[in-house]
Amino acid sequence: MEIILTYLRRIDFWSRYALAVIAIFIILMTNSPSFAQTLQISPVQQQMLNQLPPAQRQQAMIAIQQLESQQISESQQSINEPIQQSNSISSNNIDSILMASTVEATARSKSRLVIDFTPIESLTSQLSNELAEDGILQRLIGSHVFVLNDSGVLSLQGIAMIPLLGLSENDINLRLMAEPSLSFFSIDARILSQEPIGVEALRPFGYDIFKPNVASLSSPSSGPVPPDYVLGPGDLIRVQFFGSVNGIYEYEVSREGVLNLPEIGPVTVAGLPFSEFRTDLDKRVQEMLIGTQVSVTMGQLKTIRVYVLGDVNRPGSVVVSGLETMTGALYHGGGVSPVGSLRNIQLKRNGKVVSSLDAYDLLIRGDTSGNSRLQPGDVIFVSPIGKTVSISGAVNRPAIYEVKRLTTAEDLVSLAGGLTPEAYVEGARLQRINESGERTVLPINLNDGSANKIIVIAGDTLLIPEVISEIDKAIELAGHVHWPGDYPWHAGMRLTDLIESTEILKANADINYVLISRQKIKGGPKIALSVDLSKALQAPGGADDIALQNGDTVSVFGLSLGRQRTIEPLIEEFSLYSTINLPTQQVQVSGSVRSPGIYPLEPEMRVSDLIRAGGNLAEDAFLMRAELMRYSIKSNGVRSTSLINIDLKAVLRGDDIADITLNAYDYLIIKRVPEWDSVWSIVLEGEFVHPGSYQVHRGESLGDVIRRAGGFTSHAFPDGAVFLRDSLREKEEEQIQILRRRMESDINSISSQSGNIGSGDSLRMSETLLDQLNETEAVGRLVIDLEKDFSRSVGSLEVRNNDRLIVPMKSQIVTVIGETQQNVSHLYQSNLSRNEYIDLSGGLTRRADKKLIYIVRANGEVVTKKRRMFAKRKSMKILPGDTIVVPLKVNPIEPISLWTSVTQMLYQSSIAVAAVKTLNN
Repeated sequence: MEIILTYLRRIDFWSRYALAVIAIFIILMTNSPSFAQTLQISPVQQQMLNQLPPAQRQQAMIAIQQLESQQISESQQSINEPIQQSNSISSNNIDSILMASTVEATARSKSRLVIDFTPIESLTSQLSNELAEDGILQRLIGSHVFVLNDSGVLSLQGIAMIPLLGLSENDINLRLMAEPSLSFFSIDARILSQEPIGVEALRPFGYDIFKPNVASLSSPSSGPVPPDYVLGPGDLIRVQFFGSVNGIYEYEVSREGVLNLPEIGPVTVAGLPFSEFRTDLDKRVQEMLIGTQVSVTMGQLKTIRVYVLGDVNRPGSVVVSGLETMTGALYHGGGVSPVGSLRNIQLKRNGKVVSSLDAYDLLIRGDTSGNSRLQPGDVIFVSPIGKTVSISGAVNRPAIYEVKRLTTAEDLVSLAGGLTPEAYVEGARLQRINESGERTVLPINLNDGSANKIIVIAGDTLLIPEVISEIDKAIELAGHVHWPGDYPWHAGMRLTDLIESTEILKANADINYVLISRQKIKGGPKIALSVDLSKALQAPGGADDIALQNGDTVSVFGLSLGRQRTIEPLIEEFSLYSTINLPTQQVQVSGSVRSPGIYPLEPEMRVSDLIRAGGNLAEDAFLMRAELMRYSIKSNGVRSTSLINIDLKAVLRGDDIADITLNAYDYLIIKRVPEWDSVWSIVLEGEFVHPGSYQVHRGESLGDVIRRAGGFTSHAFPDGAVFLRDSLREKEEEQIQILRRRMESDINSISSQSGNIGSGDSLRMSETLLDQLNETEAVGRLVIDLEKDFSRSVGSLEVRNNDRLIVPMKSQIVTVIGETQQNVSHLYQSNLSRNEYIDLSGGLTRRADKKLIYIVRANGEVVTKKRRMFAKRKSMKILPGDTIVVPLKVNPIEPISLWTSVTQMLYQSSIAVAAVKTLNN
């Protein structure tokens, strides 16, 4: 203890706190009643669990958790529960679960396999030629799904019959690659996981009741004792005297079956029913203890050992409560095995059969009369299973049943809980193996009493189908309606009988095109019909009020919702029945209609019907002419295309000649009105007599729009006009991106020369320029001179949509930016030169390039000292609104050759942005 205290003094506070928490947790867990039974997985078992695939690991964990829950519930049972055969989770239980989970899937009867056949690349030229010439092997290349037959044999038609029953995936691959005819391929086979359905999914009835995770069938050891309970050694009897003698005593029946009562003496009770012993004791007390009455109750009941033998899962002896019955003993014995009978369970006592239990009476009818109470030494013997028959389909309990006596088909239906409401009783079938070993099918009508005469034999399977899900004598209403669903049909029913008014339609329903899909022959192809619902409602019973037939589907579409998701399945169904003589019945419309797409071709369908199907013409439809593309097969077998011009105005007038009949695959193109979107607008801002947004047309000039705005005000400064255009802004943005990429490339080049003299300054300068370039905003300014060129080029400039012209007030400012000591604006003085304005800004910095100083006029024009060949030198005189730009001097040794371009882009962009922001403010 002192060593522990010394250790605790040496560690810090938080470590002592953590140890205290752990200690409290251990104390709480060890005091928990279920601690001893807590599931413990060994490291080896944990490793096995981690190596399982995710799906199998999950199944294993669920199984372990179920067993753990069962163990915990058993640990919480009453302390009066007698000691029984242990069901606790042992290491062997966990090992069994893990081993079962690691069992590899094997091929079974009717297993589905996905097999990939890939030609081996290293084949010799001779083998490659053989593979290329073999049509059967060529068809194998790729992935295919195969289903094994009843014997687990893979059938590769024209190649081989290969038995695979019981083989794992690895074994299947080895077996297939060992087949000589498949030596050309690399093979990868996978067994598809599948849940059995129908007859294959049937399980023997009643056996699950004995599984451990099902509610226990054991009789409770507490509660009132029945009068016929037989006393024996180990029973505790409580005796209470009151009257002349008072006292409460508890006595145990001795091994000899004797109960020693004071003042009365020994009483032999073994083999006596509890009610008989109570009567006998009451009589003895009245005779021997005058004036005293007695009350007798049972205390702790004895435990007895019985034997569960025969076809059970865990044959042997079990220790159970004295109140236990046959079913409880079977539960403790692991239940009846699959080859054991549930209908012939015998209770043997002293070598004689004293009772028989038919578990079907208990499970189906709730009859417990055969579930006898046990006595010490009893034997529960389960006989082998008798004849079994199966019942599947529309019954409440489809399963495999054990039958006895002369069971009829009607009795079998009763065992299965009767028929479901969906049962098709006239279509029942009985599958049977006849005397020749052949499978046969017998028809049974469960309605005419013949089922009561047909005796089922071992191996029979009774199949009871469900009625067809399709509703007879009904019309389906679907789509853009308030109450879609099936409606009753009657002879002579018309569309207006189904849709009596537009009130049942949702808002914005297309009442001009209602589609009806109809199946003339049951199981045959469908046809499509359409109708103008508005005309039908205007004249009920008329030609447009089409007669409906049994099974029709009436679809109503919305104007705003796509209708192709309803029509596409119908078109796909048409294609299933298409042949060389009957092409897929579809037509298509595109262009200026509200719902372009593919539509079903109706009998005698015309151009006007297709336009109606497409939601009618859109507002921008060109009515003078449409085009119809028609496809046909020529005599030489080549598909040709012909163009048919359609006069839409004549079609809309109802001209039958222009409204031609359509053929399969016709394609109608509705053109758009020329220049439908040519209505543009530009914005005039600033010093205009009537500034604002103006609607313009194609070809209109800027001068025309300025004149419409009343011209300039007296305060206007045309030399400082800013003209912006979207297309120029997009080009500027592209140029900025190009410069940005080049700058990044040059920065990387400088970084690689970090050891050179001066490279550090260049790197910092280039990074600064790149940051500024990233923040640069493209403007899209077009340089114009409204003052000088308005009557010529500028006035005749054709405007574009979203153009913007800003004319400021007269300016009296000259701005100096760039490599000067201070970037400032100065009041314009006509007698000052460029260099004098620079001196007023503090002069040039050491990084300034004196030779490349330039002037940006208020209209955006750039003026430099350089004189181009045959060009007139522009005046360097400073004017109001000018900006003097002093660029950065570039070191010719440095690799940054584009710095000049970048700085010029930055300066000009900043000047344009500043001009726009100033005018907006």
